[in-house]
Amino acid sequence: MLVGLPANLLNRLQSVINAAARSVAGLRRSDHITDTLVSFHWLRAPEHKFKPAVIVYRGIHGTASRYNLLHRVSDITPRRRLHSSTSSELVIPLSRLVTVGDRSFAVAGPRLCNTLPEDITSAPSLLVFRRKLKTRLFRQSYPDIIVWHVVPGGP
Repeated sequence: MLVGLPANLLNRLQSVINAAARSVAGLRRSDHITDTLVSFHWLRAPEHKFKPAVIVYRGIHGTASRYNLLHRVSDITPRRRLHSSTSSELVIPLSRLVTVGDRSFAVAGPRLCNTLPEDITSAPSLLVFRRKLKTRLFRQSYPDIIVWHVVPGGP
């Protein structure tokens, strides 16, 4: 899982993604790559959180094998009286090792899901969840890129 990797490893991964895009597009190493990545709808390395988030969503909604690692705060009896029990947040278990434990699915999955806005996590279907999540991650990857939507019958 790519969640929680140090910057040096993310930079190396980004180099691989850039090289793959250049190879597919037939670009030289000196050519600018951002426009190509945008046209391919490829995310930058730090935003490669799509797959773990989808696995968590499917695990919570029962469309994947039920992970015993995923629990809502509202499902735990002693926490039902807390203010956080009204939200859809997941319990993040404690880990002893920051380097390995915090990157495990049991910790990184719920933490990632808790950082997403409510309109994404409460999506009624997997298709809607994936669409909203990809849009959010794409905007985080390319905040300076303005995507124009063509309106039928417009100028």
